[in-house]
Amino acid sequence: MKVVVPNKEQPKTPQTEDKSKLSRCSEVYGTPKRKAEKIPEHGHKKNCAVRVTEKKREVREINKFDNIKPKLEAREDLCSLKTTKLPCWRRDEKQKLTVSNKKRKYKDDLLNDDDLEDEEMLILLRAKTSSRSRRMNNVKNVEQKPRNCHQCMKKGRTLFVPCTKCPKMYCMQCVDKWYPDMKIEEIAVSCPFCRKNCNCNVCLSSRGMIKTSNRDITDYEKAQNLHYMINLLLPFLKQICHEQNQEEQIEAKILGKHSFEKEIPQSLCGNDERVYCDHCATSIIDLHRSCPSCSYELCLSCCQEIRDGSITPRVEQKFLYVNRGYDYMHGGDPLPVSNDFGTSECHTKLSNVWNAKSDGSIRCAPKEFGGCGSAALELRRVLPSGWISELEIRTRSMLKIWENVNTTLQQKKAVSSCTSLRKEAIKVDINDDNMYCSESSNIQKGGLLLFQKHWANGEPVIVRDALKLGTGLSWKPMVMWRALCENRISEVGSKMSEVKAIDCLANCEVEIDTHTFFKGYIEGRTYRNLWPEMLKLKDWPPSDKFEDLLPRHCDEFIRSLPFQEYSDPRSGILNLAAKLPAHVLKPDMGPKTYIAYGIKEELGRGDSVTKLHCDMSDAVNILTHTAEVILTDEQHLIISKLKEAHKVQDEREQCAQETVSDSLNGRPFKQNKVRTENKVVLESKDIEKRPIEINGRIFPNDVHEGFTSATENESIETGSALWDIFRREDSEKLETYLRKHSREFRHTYCSPVEEVAHPIHDQCFYLTSEHKKKLKEEFDVEPWTFEQKLGEAVFIPAGCPHQVRNLKSCTKVAVDFVSPENIHECLRLTNEFRQLPKNHKAREDKLEIKKMIVYAIDEAVTDLKALLNFS
Repeated sequence: MKVVVPNKEQPKTPQTEDKSKLSRCSEVYGTPKRKAEKIPEHGHKKNCAVRVTEKKREVREINKFDNIKPKLEAREDLCSLKTTKLPCWRRDEKQKLTVSNKKRKYKDDLLNDDDLEDEEMLILLRAKTSSRSRRMNNVKNVEQKPRNCHQCMKKGRTLFVPCTKCPKMYCMQCVDKWYPDMKIEEIAVSCPFCRKNCNCNVCLSSRGMIKTSNRDITDYEKAQNLHYMINLLLPFLKQICHEQNQEEQIEAKILGKHSFEKEIPQSLCGNDERVYCDHCATSIIDLHRSCPSCSYELCLSCCQEIRDGSITPRVEQKFLYVNRGYDYMHGGDPLPVSNDFGTSECHTKLSNVWNAKSDGSIRCAPKEFGGCGSAALELRRVLPSGWISELEIRTRSMLKIWENVNTTLQQKKAVSSCTSLRKEAIKVDINDDNMYCSESSNIQKGGLLLFQKHWANGEPVIVRDALKLGTGLSWKPMVMWRALCENRISEVGSKMSEVKAIDCLANCEVEIDTHTFFKGYIEGRTYRNLWPEMLKLKDWPPSDKFEDLLPRHCDEFIRSLPFQEYSDPRSGILNLAAKLPAHVLKPDMGPKTYIAYGIKEELGRGDSVTKLHCDMSDAVNILTHTAEVILTDEQHLIISKLKEAHKVQDEREQCAQETVSDSLNGRPFKQNKVRTENKVVLESKDIEKRPIEINGRIFPNDVHEGFTSATENESIETGSALWDIFRREDSEKLETYLRKHSREFRHTYCSPVEEVAHPIHDQCFYLTSEHKKKLKEEFDVEPWTFEQKLGEAVFIPAGCPHQVRNLKSCTKVAVDFVSPENIHECLRLTNEFRQLPKNHKAREDKLEIKKMIVYAIDEAVTDLKALLNFS
């Protein structure tokens, strides 16, 4: 379809504008005709001819500033005069018709006064024809002076799609490349810029182009939400105050004074600093103990464990997975490995000298724990003296004020409305697995109440078509990559030519050209033996400033978030992470992008997965883009043969491990064949039917009779990502199962998992369909299992272990938030993390949940007071 855009009117001077207006008035009202009628019929022919000639010049002079040539009425009247001859008209009739003459002839044929009886209709048709003529002249102007495409800003394009709402236009090359899902007619009616989803470089680097909030709530609803949050947080604030009061009393006992007589010194730390315990790496919110000699700092929890005699060492453990070579990862024999590799541990026994005295005082940690072991620890504070205890008093007072202001009538009305909406929503939005699933268009109709009901029970929530809440901005990885390459920050753009991706088979980072990575995202990649190569980018772009690097995509994502009262990272009224004041250093809660390859078939080794883990906070994950990679028949054949080799390798290594265990325990064992669970496992010399590699290609030794084609072997799954979310109460059983079967799982370099610090927090296990079946049989535990489709948002409660496998190439964007319903889980996880060994990737308290609790209550009380005073 060839589309030509009308050009803007050329700028006119006041003189030309007046003449243009005069020309149009002459056309509509027939002024030239009336003036021609005043020419006397008698007199000298010379004078008449002169007058006619002058009149002709006048008409031409007037009309030379208009887009339309001399008007129809003037020409007819002049030609009908018998006082003079105008041979120029006869010459024009003999000449070849130009573009202007074609338009004039078309106008003559259309506006035939003899056929039009209605004079008003004649005037309207003349005006319409004049407008058409002006557009035709503008077409000529476009050809002479090309316009710029708003997307690429290039000149000289021949095919454009105009917008009827604004003067912007898009060339067909950009439309085909960057807006393939939009029809030309849709762009003509309203261009991407008018729709607020333009992905040109200028728009992608702009902020505040769209309204990110998708729901407006009343002041009464705000007050209800604030009261709801304060009620849920108050018990935890009491616990924090109790711990601090207890430590103050111990300090008073040590000094022999009353607690109010001692002024606690304040630690010197800036707003851009985080204070952590040197023993357990937990964030310190206010009171703590510090060594005056070596600045060793200890949290109140560790102080209490020392007094109770339950303090445990945080040993530094590392297990080095050995790279046994490419062939080993694909089921072959391992390369010879030096004995120097393997476990590297530093087990330190708990020193008996680090004990509290009878009065509760504690000396600095022994040197083997990082302290000096000599000076006594002194009590220090971070916040102003008594600020937290005063906050508790203000909170109680505000709750009493709310109870007096909020009338019984308003409460009954709200409860009645909530109950009816909940009953109506329950009928249609709960699936068989007791998961709350809702359409994005229905979340405004009582959806928040249902969300809170299931969320408080620790159940995940799914919202379909969440992207429909946005403007339709493209989430193609190449669009985001282009925005990053054109980023104004020179350091960012220069680093985008290569990325560090994770190879899912080896579980290690590899550097790859960015364009090559995204090409594989669409088309797929394989190793030289045709085994699918699964790569993924985690936390991309590689920065905690997603909002600064991709501002337009950040706004689009926030606008698409369902239940923004919880999920909005900027202004969620029930999101504790959004309550931290500007002067406090905030944790990185996202948004973060995850881009990974994926195929439908479960490989069993090297799948594109996010392994089993448990987030410290709540999270919401939206699937923003997918691309399906179809495997060939040859690839399916190779995969089936390699999976057989993997299976034999697994059984051989498990038997070898059992043989070593039996020999150590004094039990006899067989060397040739071992029967395990009614299965015969052959020695490596009997395995001769593995695929053969020739010049980098793998060929099978034989073909199974039952082998099916690629289309027949494809799964009927229609989703893009397979989720398994386990219940919180099943965590202990899940940990037991993983410890028991840990040797059956493979991690880095496809090596068996040999060391486990924490089965879930280590993030080194992915339960295949076979393992999920065994887990159900042995412990009667099964997860919520579902497929995430394009545009769906998945809400994962804090404390729920979960894993994901990509069935297609997927781009997901996720953000963390902290809901008041799951504070107890965040605190439980914080305590679990502080028990992990040193250098564990999950050990650091990045969330600082206690700090969030204190500041969230402080802001909620202030906001509620302002709302009540205003009302």
